[in-house]
This record gives sequence, C-alpha cells and structure tokens, in this order.
Amino acid sequence: MSTIHRCTASPFTVPGKLTQLAYATLAIVTIAATLSTNLSTAAAQNVQRGGNPVTPQRVNEAIARGVNFLRKQQQSDGGWSEYPGQPGGVTSLVMLALIESGLDEDDPALTKGLQYLETKIGQPEHTYALSLQIMAYSMTDPTGRKASIVANAQKLAGIQIRGGDRSGMWTYSDPRGGGGGDNSNTQFAILALDEAAHVGAKIDEPTWRVSHDYWEKSQNPNGSWGYLPKSPGRGSMTAAGISSMIITTKRLAEGDAQVNGEHIQCCGQQTPNDAIEDGYAWLGRNFTVYTNPADGGDSLNLLYYLYAVERVGRLGGRRFIGEHDWYREGAEMLVNNQDTLSGSWRGTGNAEVTHPAVSTSLALLFLAKGRRPVLVAKYKHDAAGPRNTVSNDWNRHRSDIANLTHFIEPRWGNQRMTWQVVDAAHATTEDLLQTPVLWISGRDGLKLTPEQEKSLKQYIEQGGFVFAEAACGGAKFDADFRALMKRIFPDAPLRLLPPDHPIWFAEAPIEAKYAKPLLGIDACCRTSVVYCPEDLGCFWELNRSEATANYPASVRAQIEAGSLMGANVLAYATGRKLKDKLEDIEIDDTLGVEDGQLRNTLVVAKLQHNGGADDAPAALTNMVKVAGRQLDFRFDASPHLIPASYDKLYEYPIIFMHGRRDFRFTPKDRTTLAEHLSRGGFLFADSICASVPFTTALRREMKMMFPDAELKEIPLDHPIYSDAYNGFDITTVTVNDPQERQEGEGLQATQSRQAPKLEGLWLDDRLIVVFSPLDISCAMENGSSLQCKGYVREDAARIAANILLFAMQQ
Repeated sequence: MSTIHRCTASPFTVPGKLTQLAYATLAIVTIAATLSTNLSTAAAQNVQRGGNPVTPQRVNEAIARGVNFLRKQQQSDGGWSEYPGQPGGVTSLVMLALIESGLDEDDPALTKGLQYLETKIGQPEHTYALSLQIMAYSMTDPTGRKASIVANAQKLAGIQIRGGDRSGMWTYSDPRGGGGGDNSNTQFAILALDEAAHVGAKIDEPTWRVSHDYWEKSQNPNGSWGYLPKSPGRGSMTAAGISSMIITTKRLAEGDAQVNGEHIQCCGQQTPNDAIEDGYAWLGRNFTVYTNPADGGDSLNLLYYLYAVERVGRLGGRRFIGEHDWYREGAEMLVNNQDTLSGSWRGTGNAEVTHPAVSTSLALLFLAKGRRPVLVAKYKHDAAGPRNTVSNDWNRHRSDIANLTHFIEPRWGNQRMTWQVVDAAHATTEDLLQTPVLWISGRDGLKLTPEQEKSLKQYIEQGGFVFAEAACGGAKFDADFRALMKRIFPDAPLRLLPPDHPIWFAEAPIEAKYAKPLLGIDACCRTSVVYCPEDLGCFWELNRSEATANYPASVRAQIEAGSLMGANVLAYATGRKLKDKLEDIEIDDTLGVEDGQLRNTLVVAKLQHNGGADDAPAALTNMVKVAGRQLDFRFDASPHLIPASYDKLYEYPIIFMHGRRDFRFTPKDRTTLAEHLSRGGFLFADSICASVPFTTALRREMKMMFPDAELKEIPLDHPIYSDAYNGFDITTVTVNDPQERQEGEGLQATQSRQAPKLEGLWLDDRLIVVFSPLDISCAMENGSSLQCKGYVREDAARIAANILLFAMQQ
C-alpha cells in the first residue's frame, strides 16, 4: 500500500549581483554554463535544503502550477519571450516542457506555439534554437512536420565542426562564421539528431562517429567532462558527456546482435563502455541536487544541471546515481523550492534568474520526464563480475529493454515510460516492487543468495511479474532458472503456455512461424512467471527504426514478431497500467501480530473448497491489513484455510472465501456452516475475476443452506457503502471491464465509474453473507488485469475494508 504525506511547498528566490554573458546572443539554459559570472556562492546556497517529503500528489500539483505559469507567459503571437540572436529557442523549450507535462497535442497553447515557430521563425540559424525546434516538432507533430524535422536535421549535421582538435563539436552557428565549439552546444545537437533519427531522418555515420570520438577523447582522467575539452569537470557537462556517449554508441553499431544477410547473429563480442561508466562514477561521487557540482567548487546553472541529470538517469536506466535516488531527491528539492504564488522556479545562473520561462521549463522537464513510470527493470544478477565485459551475463543485449520500451510507447497511445536496472546485490523487495515486470536474462547461469531468492518470491507474491529468457543458447542459465522456480514454487511447475493463453494476443497476435516457446507458472491469481528458453532480447536489440528498414523482409518479420511477443507479455503483466514513480512501497512479511498475542485481534479464516479456495493467497492478507489500519486495530493475517465442516468454526466469527471454479460443499459442510452463520457468524465471499462458474456455485450452495432466503443486491443506501463504520464512501467506484476480442486484436478493457455491485443474504433482518460477483481478490493481489472483470486495486481495497469493518462491528 502507498503512504501519502500531505504537505505544502514553499517559495525561494536567489539574490545576488549578475554579470552580463560574454555571448549576449546565446540562447536558453546552456548559455550561462559557458561563462563565468560573479553570482556569489552565497546566492547559490539560498536553495532551500530539506523540506517536506515529496509525494506524487505534490509533484502533480507543482507541475500544474508550473504549466499555468507558462501559459500566462505566452504572447499574443503564440511565442514566448526569446533571447536575441536565438529566435524560436525559448518557445521550443517551453513547448517541450508543456507536452512532457501532459498537455494534449491539440492544446491551444501548443497549437499557437507551433504556428509561431512555423510562420514567424521558419528554420533557425543557430544550434540551440535549431536543436530545440527539432525536438519540439518531434514531440508535438512528428508526422505533420517530418519534412521540417528532416531539413533541420540536415542543416544541423551540416554545421558540425569537422577537422582540427574540436572535430565532432558544434558551436553557436555555422563554424565558418567563427567560434570554436563547446560541449553544451554539442550535447543539444546530439539530442536533436537522435530525436530526428527516431522519426526517420537519415543521419550519416560520420556525424555520429566524429562526435563519439570527440567525447571519448575530451573526457577528463577522473571521468568528468567540462564545458571545453579538458576543462575542470562540471555536473551538467559530465551528464552531457554521458548522454552523448550513450546516444552515439547506440547509433554507431547494430548493438550486441547483428544481421548478416538474412541471418541474425544474436550474441557477439561486446564493446566496453568504460567512458560512460567512468562518467557515472564521477557523477555519483559528486552528486547533489542543491548545486551544479564542479571540480574546484560549486558551479552555477542548477536547473540546467538537473535537466541533464534526468536525461542520464533515464537513458541509462538508473534509478540510483551513486547511492542517490536522483529523481526523488531532485523532485523533493524542486517541489520545496517552487514559488507557489506564481508557479515559477528560479535557479542559480543568468538565464535561470532573469528568464523565468527558461528556468520553469527546465524544472518541469526534470519533474515530468523524470517521473515517467517504469515499465520493466533488468535484473543485474552478476553484479560482482568485471565491469562492462562479456562476463556481465545479465546484460547480453544492452539495448534490448530500452528498444522494447520505445517500441511499446506508440502502441500504448504514446504513453511515455521508462526502464531501470535493479541490482540483485543490493535490491530489497521494496526496490523490486518499483517495477511491475522484472526481466531476467543470462547464458552462463543464475546463482542467487537465499536472501535474494526470498526477495524474488516476495516480489511475485506482492503482485510482481518475472519475465525471463535463456540468452545465447544458455543451457546453464536454463537449468538454473528452472531449479530456482522449482524452489520458489514447488507446487506450480513451469508449463508450456497453450495457444489460447491471453499472453499470445494481449497486444497483438503473433505469426505462428516466428513465435518462440513460452513457459509459465500460474501463481497469485494469474500467470506470474513467463520464461522463454530461447533468445528474445536479441530481436529487441535489433529493433531500431533507422536500421530496421534496411533489413531483409524475413529479418524484419522476425524482429517484429519478437518485439510483439515482448509487448504481449508486458501488456498481460501490467494491464497497460503503470505505477507512479514516487509511490511508496510498503512490505510487511509478518503474517501474524508482532507479539504473538491474539487478544483484541481480528482473525479472519479462509474457507476451504475445491473451486480455487486459495487461488489468490495474498488477497485476504492485504484486505485485513487495510481494515486493521482504518480502525487502528490489531490484526492476524496468518493463513487459516479451514473446511466448512470444521468443528471449531465458532472460533472464527468472520470467514472469507473466494474461487474461480465450480465447487460443491458436502452435506456436513453445509450443515456446519449454516449453523455458524445462524448463530452470529459472517461470510464474506468474492468471485475471482467475476468467475461465472464460482458465482453460480455459490448461489446454489447458499440456497441449499438457506432455502427461505436468497442472495440479493444490497441497496446503495445501506451503511456498508458509507464511512459509518470508520471505512470509506464507496458509493461510486471504478470497474474494469474486459472487451470481447476481435480477430487480429489484442486484449482491451474499459474502465467506468459506477456503483459497486454487492449481494447480501439476510437472516432475521441480520446480514450474514456479503458477496461480490465482481473481482476484489485479484485486484488486491496483483492490481488490475485486462482480462479480469472487477474493481481497480484502490477501490477493491476500500470495498473489502468496508465489508470487514461492517462485519467486525455487528
């Protein structure tokens, strides 16, 4: 369950004397990074440290205030106040911030901004404005403005410096007009060309090559980069170097898989990324969110630096930089330092102090892009191995998950998401639960400690999903993974998933001749582990838009099928619903009360039957904990699976049952249970995934036990729907409703707000049975599923709590 802290933000300002920039015509954020200023260190220290804890709600509120501020700054012509000499730059930056913050592409502010860029600006002449316009067009209208994106990209590539000691860099405009180039201009050009390549612009290999070689040779021995080659390292420029190296490395090679004619070679020799790792190491050692760190003292341009930190965190799949949760720390600082009256931010450099549209856009880009929900995490299970070598067995295909995420985003309505790496050596169950899907890959084996196995098991039991492959013909990994699953789930063996399993079409059907075998383990209300004994990540590694078009048709078909298999598994596992990145995860693996004393303790037993009595084993535990917290009441969540004919049924005044199949009680079961309910007992029943067979069986059994009574709908004015028993108002809830799948389509579901559907059975005016024909249990165990008709997790928790609280107080 998440813990929400409701807090308020506080504003801040940065005083101090500012010098003029030596380049008066430069644009946006990076300008201040190029020059020294005499803004005092004391001014930079006015950033408020500490403050109230950050929550998803506070971040959303801060973003909304920032968006409102930028809306008010838009001028009548559709643009925002520009810097001299860089027309269009500020407007493009603001538009990037607005669309990342959630504005629809047809929002009037964006529509007017696009018209301004197209009619009043045209094609910019300078690197910053040109780069930012490419990125703005790519985010807002990549199809309609593809011609402009391609033309801008060609111009940008054409003004790259070639030859000399700064070959591969960019300066403020055409280098033939003077200017030696710098790392700030260069990183913006690389970012823009990368976005242009995503929408189909052809960027020649030498453009990437000379820039890659430049960044590699200009890195300082300690792993940092400065504003100019070999100048003292800065946090902002080190992040620029890391992200530029990641992008150029990705663009220069097919990756850790290759296409030779019509043959795919999945596992080749990996090239080390020492420069990238050395950059991360410097950044980790010097990390802070209160200033732009620099060798020799703090540097300015805090918000520009944070914008770069977000980029390297996301591109590298890093939740942590060093030991720092970079997004949580940065978001907390920004939320606590927003001017809540205006909604703006001010930073610590010239542009960040004098131009609030720039500083606010940078803060929003950090908050909005950095909060992208995690789709999947790679499990780093051989963390002690040599860095960036083939011995990193967990990472045989280094771009697999990044490319798969990029493949899925447009298929899920352009939902922007991210991925992460989780280190088995340090990850707790809470860390694992930050991701809905854990990707485990390897060739040479899979050896986990007992504690790591325990965390993995808890992760699955708490709703997590494991997706695994044996990479590169990994027979040793295959044997180790199967043995691991047998230890974790001794009663649920891996089985070949049949053709009618929804995982084969959750996103889209797979062409049979290209399908790989998938094995699964059914646990916790669904298939919770999916394993491919062959290589899948290889196809994701190869799925890059600019390269795929050049492959033979048969190779493209294999890559498409492999990518769709990955998308199917992720759609099935997540229901296309992802957690907020800042959601706090609480794990309580104590099944009973802490001191072992049962007095004044709520004990709820689960009823045994042959219709799936324990198909969602963690559901009741989660329900009871929610109810216990509402009343600040002691609870016992230990498993009590008992038969209906148990001769001490009276010890359990509240009994719970759920299932998904037909079942029948014995005559003794019926007699014992009926007597218990008649003498004051209470039964709470739930149909897993709205199972028709279970619902039919339950109604039949209730009728056999109580022939003169019947289950009927509980009216909405009954107090069970209210907070009368210290629960929740649940008169309106969200219901997930799977849609009938058409031929060639994936799984679809709609969600609607409506009154809950609860049925009750009364005996002498006493409500003795409450039954939910819509799913509560799976939602409480795994969250919403596309194939499961029932309540979303938040409402399932409230409904279950209300039923239990009502039963406790009768």
